[in-house]
Amino acid sequence: MNIKDYTLKVVYELGGVERTVIGDDDVLSFVDSGDKTHVLMTVTAKKPVKIKLAELIYDHYFESQERFFSNGYQSWTTSREYKIGDRQYGLRFPCNVLKGRVRAFAAASGDYDFTEYGKDLFHSHTYTYLRHDDKCELFGTLNEKSGYTIFYADVQAHVFAIEKDLEGVTVHGDYELFNVTQKIGAYDEVFDEYFAEYPMKATGRVDHFAGYTSWYNYFQNITEDIILRDLEGLHEKVGDEANIFQIDDGYESMVGDWLSVDPVKFPGGMARIADEIHKKGYKAGIWLAPFAAQFKAQIVKDHPDWFIRGKDGKMIIGGMSWNGFYVLDIEKEEVREYIRKVFKTVFDEWGYDMVKLDFLYSVAILPAYNKSRGQLMCEAMEFLRECCGDKIILGCGVPLGASFGIVDACRISCDVELSFKEKFYTKVTNQEIISAKNAMNNTIFRRHLNGRIFANDPDVFFLRDDGMKPAKFTMEQKKLLARVNNTFGSVLFVSDNVGAYDDEKVAILKKSYEKFDGEVLLAEYVDDDNIAITYVENGKKYKFTYNVLTGCNSTEAIK
Repeated sequence: MNIKDYTLKVVYELGGVERTVIGDDDVLSFVDSGDKTHVLMTVTAKKPVKIKLAELIYDHYFESQERFFSNGYQSWTTSREYKIGDRQYGLRFPCNVLKGRVRAFAAASGDYDFTEYGKDLFHSHTYTYLRHDDKCELFGTLNEKSGYTIFYADVQAHVFAIEKDLEGVTVHGDYELFNVTQKIGAYDEVFDEYFAEYPMKATGRVDHFAGYTSWYNYFQNITEDIILRDLEGLHEKVGDEANIFQIDDGYESMVGDWLSVDPVKFPGGMARIADEIHKKGYKAGIWLAPFAAQFKAQIVKDHPDWFIRGKDGKMIIGGMSWNGFYVLDIEKEEVREYIRKVFKTVFDEWGYDMVKLDFLYSVAILPAYNKSRGQLMCEAMEFLRECCGDKIILGCGVPLGASFGIVDACRISCDVELSFKEKFYTKVTNQEIISAKNAMNNTIFRRHLNGRIFANDPDVFFLRDDGMKPAKFTMEQKKLLARVNNTFGSVLFVSDNVGAYDDEKVAILKKSYEKFDGEVLLAEYVDDDNIAITYVENGKKYKFTYNVLTGCNSTEAIK
């Protein structure tokens, strides 16, 4: 495919009348100043117009074995290669047909209100590639700030298209529509070239994290005693083979009230915890959802005017966690001042080195202030980096393009479920729902980001047999999850009380904490239920295959 061989289609509204143009007309004119491997398209509007659709359309015949890679909307969204006959699921029944809060809860974390899903129709955010055997054709945006860039493959219509999400934007004068590049070559080659050109670079602050996060054993039921016990256990069993210890949700009195630490659960305060972590030689991390506040939070009661509201004047629901939450409007300066104060306290008074920032997508849930979702999201990420200075950011629940060059590490999968077998709700909600199967899928298929733009966080693995929240995995399944995380990720966390591990589990943990010293050559679905990974380690080539439903796996040497 030649990136310059496109048809430009634009639909816009002027004075309440919708117009469709293929190229210039009396209101809009377009200039593509890109070279032979780039489209750099600027539109000039002589009058104020609302652009409803802007797309570059290409003819492309999809071959039976050709793969289209979909980079999901945000960290948790399903991301994988698709071929003819596969289905890219959107919002699932019954959530896709219900109205009101049920749909709002399910749809909030995804792209369901501004992208298309359908049979033999695939789409990808920020970048994509078409792969045939070992040849890849990558298309990627170099600017998400002008609006999310979405790549579509319509297999039946033989169309490949690049769209820009400009909902909510009125254009008058010059506006950048597309800034897209094309790279052709082997898998690693095209990603090396893409991120070498990408204007935002990896920070280089995180190469490899190994340690602990509290969430998946205790959820919000953490206490000072539990945290200090698990800290002591980790240090006793693995010593300096770990390097970070992170406190997750549950220390605050309520989500959104970050500076109101629960005095019963943490009587010594959060600074004391950071001090104890540092005494063990580890970096101290803490979790925040800086734009979120659960419905009953004090900040909602005290400052209802601080939150994003819809056209009906009601506060927007940002997602289903904590039985629902509202979203702070950072376009308001008083909100920014509050968030700055939170980070200043966390870093300067409490002494933490790293923040895990979650549910970030929510700040751009609606276009507003004559800004697209992409512009709102990119500006919000820039604001967070301003607040954090040179401290470490682990991003989560974030559209990845907006995080490039901002975060040091990033979640690239959904949360791992505490059972290997998928729960019923994975089939009746959305593509961001918790799932061990989907977490491993994303960890494998987003491997190209690891070390190129940030350190990949594949979420946790489990080795425990008991605990407050037992992990319903066989030992084979536990080892599989640990292996996938180790092979493809650079942020390697457990939530277990490591102090209770026997010698076998300690040995597995230490091995899983090591950096993977090999090279992945290929990873793909060989059928609906099995993924095969070809890799080289210690000069030898291997093929590792596992069943996504059962976790049964095998490794064979390849001559």
